[in-house]
Amino acid sequence: MPPPDVAPLVGHVALRARLAAAAERGSLPASLLLHGPAGVGKQRLALWLAQLLLCTKRMHGAPEPAGPCGACQGCQFASSLVHPDLHWVFPMPRAKDPDAAPADVRRDYAEAIAERVRGGLLYAAPDGADAIYRNTVRALVRDSGVTPAMGSRKVVVVGEAHRMVPQEGSDEAANAFLKLLEEPPADTTIILTSSTPGRLLPTIRSRVVAMRVARLPEDAVAAWVRDPGVRTALDAAGVVSGDDERVRAAAGAPGALLAAAHSRAALASARALLDAATTSQSALRFVAALRQSSLGARGTFADTLGALTTLLHSRLRNAVDGQDARIAGAACRAIAWVEEAKARTDSNANPQLLTYGLLRHLGTAFGGDS
Repeated sequence: MPPPDVAPLVGHVALRARLAAAAERGSLPASLLLHGPAGVGKQRLALWLAQLLLCTKRMHGAPEPAGPCGACQGCQFASSLVHPDLHWVFPMPRAKDPDAAPADVRRDYAEAIAERVRGGLLYAAPDGADAIYRNTVRALVRDSGVTPAMGSRKVVVVGEAHRMVPQEGSDEAANAFLKLLEEPPADTTIILTSSTPGRLLPTIRSRVVAMRVARLPEDAVAAWVRDPGVRTALDAAGVVSGDDERVRAAAGAPGALLAAAHSRAALASARALLDAATTSQSALRFVAALRQSSLGARGTFADTLGALTTLLHSRLRNAVDGQDARIAGAACRAIAWVEEAKARTDSNANPQLLTYGLLRHLGTAFGGDS
């Protein structure tokens, strides 16, 4: 069982039974990919599977038929996410030292995981610029080669694996991770999760067994939103009130509710940029540019650009429906400029300078002063 302040795992009953049965038979693949829509609980499911594999009772030959026993030391440590043989990584801000030692990487992740546990494992998606960087990949490869500390095996969970950057400046790191996937140690299970598996490197996709995680049925979502800790978190995030309304808004992906407030902020910022671009007062573009993220908060800027792309696609669809060729062409050019700005954001360009240049382009496209 998870700690009392951690939100419960709900749904995916058939998939959990399938995974538990495979573990019981000893036929669980060494490298798995859990993929499906964002917010359906893929990482939570991966952590449940990790607990199952680290269950001390199971290791001693008496597994529970439906999953981990929840009472043994292995289960208690795994559910609290302090088990030394459970390694969970996910997108994080780029470290100041790209060659940070594995011990430093582990410390940073321990702090981030502890924060997630304090929040009941209720967290929104990472910022747009967060990723799984080279130093994290190195630490994973190193940890996978170490003898288990408590039991007979280790479990590695890589959340949002499509945001992994194993090749960043180091073929050695990329090749080491791919080799790990292809031939993991006999005592190691690797579980990747992704909402956009098409963004994974083909060499990674070819080395894992993919399992789809579907949207949850309404009764499972309803059970989740009624949990007191979940209700408190959703209230704090300003998510639509009322259990029934939240179930409908989740559309089978309750985790998406947690990103609602963040998405609204990004969309509001994107609308402000579009308004500034089309104003006849060019000085307002300077003001809009100066309001953008600093170099230390690129993720927020990246999310704003993503929301801006959404707005422009909507404008493009409306123009096509209305047979307005001028606006349709302007929207296409604007989308291309935003995509270019996204690429430059990834290369450490200054968001404020990028914003001003982008606003000038958008103003030219949509009729504002250049």
